[in-house]
Amino acid sequence: MLQVIFALTPLTIFSLVIHGLAALSVLVSCIGGALLGELIMVRARRRQLTLDDFSALLTGLLLALTMPPLLPWWIALVAGLVATILGKQMFGGIGHNMFNPALVGRAVVFVSWPGYFAAGYAKSAAISLTNTAPYKSIQGAVDVVNGATPLAAMKLVYNPAGSVTGIPQGLFGSNYYRPLLLANPWGCIGEVSALLLILGGIYLIATRVIDWRIPVGYIGSLAVLTAFTGRDPLFFTLAGGLLIGAFFMATDYTTSPMSRRGKLVYAFGLGVTTWLLRLSSNNPEGVMFSILFMNALVPLIDRYVLPQPFSKPLTAEGDKEAEEAIPA
Repeated sequence: MLQVIFALTPLTIFSLVIHGLAALSVLVSCIGGALLGELIMVRARRRQLTLDDFSALLTGLLLALTMPPLLPWWIALVAGLVATILGKQMFGGIGHNMFNPALVGRAVVFVSWPGYFAAGYAKSAAISLTNTAPYKSIQGAVDVVNGATPLAAMKLVYNPAGSVTGIPQGLFGSNYYRPLLLANPWGCIGEVSALLLILGGIYLIATRVIDWRIPVGYIGSLAVLTAFTGRDPLFFTLAGGLLIGAFFMATDYTTSPMSRRGKLVYAFGLGVTTWLLRLSSNNPEGVMFSILFMNALVPLIDRYVLPQPFSKPLTAEGDKEAEEAIPA
């Protein structure tokens, strides 16, 4: 848990630099709600206090990074409570939950208060780091879709029949590469820098905290499918919650398959599901629902995609021979 928190620390600090006190309010509320929910349920179940395993802290941090920076604090607090109460402790605590707790918390408040989510994205960048001509030109495209995200703006570009007027002509995904990679003032708190997410993910892979098969399989399959449909694979990799979902959420031990082959099947399923949601649904993102959907299929994957045994099972004759070989 501490390794993952360490990997997320540079991103968290940078997000506070970009978004300021508004993001700090969301961060404190999500973490506070997650810790409070954990404490309430542990006391209610008369179990040993588990706050010192840092799982609730990590859940609150991940949850905060998936939230819009201008979201009201009370919604973030509710999300934190839901994450540890409904997403984790209701299943029996750490190691027993079927779904990623942080995404359970986000999903509940996302469908409960969609209007607040739509209004919660930053509509302008006030600090000098992002107050440049390229950022201002992109800001015009983002403003057209009610201050949403570059991912939402590009969805309208690729679907002109359903778009609103005002999208700049000739807007391509390449316009967003540099902002998305270095300093992205749009989108959720954790989308502030794709570079920091990638570096954090590489650190977790290098230290063997996570298995490389899930993030590489997820990102790779989605990129191939995106290119197959004529869209910019690099833009759709850098934009949205794909990187934080692939490196920090889809790799959760409890909610991902155990075998190596199972992890690859799981990762490919994540890529296909995210691709379908981004291509065909009203939601331009798709990562959250994809991970939750594939979490539900993990027991089936573990059942039918089994690891190779190290030895053959003993037959009845083998059992008898092994029994006779044991000295009296």
